[in-house]
Amino acid sequence: MTNQDTHKPLLDSLSTAIILLDSRLRLCHMNPAAEALLSISSERCQGELITHFFHESASTAEQLLQAAHNADHYTKRHAKWQLLNGEQITVDYTVTPFADNDGLVIEILPIDRLLRISREEMMAASQTTTRGLIRGMAHEIKNPLGGIRGAAQLLARELPGDTFSEYTNIIIDEADRLRNLVDRMLGPNQLPQQSDLNIHEVLERVATIIQAESDNAIKIVRDYDPSIPDMLGDKEMLIQALLNVARNAMQAMLESHTQAPSLTLRTRVRRQFTIGRQHHPLVIHIDVIDNGPGIPAEIVKQIFYPMISGRAKGTGLGLTISQHLIHQHQGLIECHNESNETRFSLFLPIASAAIKTPHMRPPNAES
Repeated sequence: MTNQDTHKPLLDSLSTAIILLDSRLRLCHMNPAAEALLSISSERCQGELITHFFHESASTAEQLLQAAHNADHYTKRHAKWQLLNGEQITVDYTVTPFADNDGLVIEILPIDRLLRISREEMMAASQTTTRGLIRGMAHEIKNPLGGIRGAAQLLARELPGDTFSEYTNIIIDEADRLRNLVDRMLGPNQLPQQSDLNIHEVLERVATIIQAESDNAIKIVRDYDPSIPDMLGDKEMLIQALLNVARNAMQAMLESHTQAPSLTLRTRVRRQFTIGRQHHPLVIHIDVIDNGPGIPAEIVKQIFYPMISGRAKGTGLGLTISQHLIHQHQGLIECHNESNETRFSLFLPIASAAIKTPHMRPPNAES
C-alpha cells in the first residue's frame, strides 16, 4: 500500500467519505469524513474487515470481493447501512478497484439529509394545498350553517308552545357542533406571540395536565437536557402542540389497556441541523414516546392530515393542529412507529439572539 500512503493527506482533506481496503476487504485507511460517518476510528480499526463496521445485506462482502478480484467497479443508490452503534444511515456509494488489483476505494455519500429535505418539502407543499382546500370548504360550510341556525331560531319563536322545541334545539345544537368542528379544522389563525421561554416549563405543564387527565394512571418519564438554552416562541401555542401529541398517546394507551403505560418526554440539543432548506446552528429536539399499541402502518405517512386517526374515537384534528403550530415556529414534527413504542419528534430552532444560559434546571427523574 506504499503508493496509496502518499495519497492519504489528500484523501484526509476531502469532505467526501473515503475508505481504502486491501484485496481481502480489510481496512487500510479511512479519512476523517468516513470516521465521522461510521462513528469509528481508523487507527483502532486497521486490519479489520470492513463488513464488521456496517451491515447492508448478506451479499455485500461477496460483491466487494468480486469487485476486488475482477477489477470491476459499481455504484449503489439509496443503500441502507446498519452501523455498529445501532444507527441506520442511507448512502450512495461507489466501489472502485485499484489498477494493480491491490484493493478497493469506496466513496460514500450520505443522503439522509437530502432525502429528509425532499420529504419535508413534499409534505409542506401537500399540507399547504390541503390547508387551502380545507379553508375553502370551511367557508362554504360555515355560511349555510349560519343560515340554518338562524332559520331554526326564527322557527322556534314562531311555533306555538313547546311541541317542536326539541327538534329546533337539535338543529341549533348540531349547527353549533358542526361550526365548532370546522373552526377546529382551520386551527388557530393568529401569529405566534414570541417571547423568551424555557422548553422544560412547557413540557412540565403538559406533564401536569396528562397526569391530571389520566388520574395518574400514566407514568411520566422525564429525560431532560438541562443545558438547553431558552428559545423564542409562543408558550401557549407550544403547550397546545405538545399537549395534542401527549394526549393522543395517553388516550391510545388507556383505550387499549396498555400494561404499565408510560410516556417519556425527552429533550436534546441538535447542532447544525437543517429544517426544509433552512440551516440552523442550534435546534431543540423533543421526543414524546409512548409504549401504547402504536399507529397502524397504513396511516403513519398520513397521520398529520386532517380527519386521519389511528384511534376509533379520534377526530384526526389534534396532530394536524400540532403540525401547524410547530410550522409557525419554523419547526418540524415527525412520527416514527417503532417496535414497542411510538415516537413523535419535534425540532424547534433556537434563534441566535435567544441563546443564553437557561434559567431553569429541569428535573431529570422519573415520576
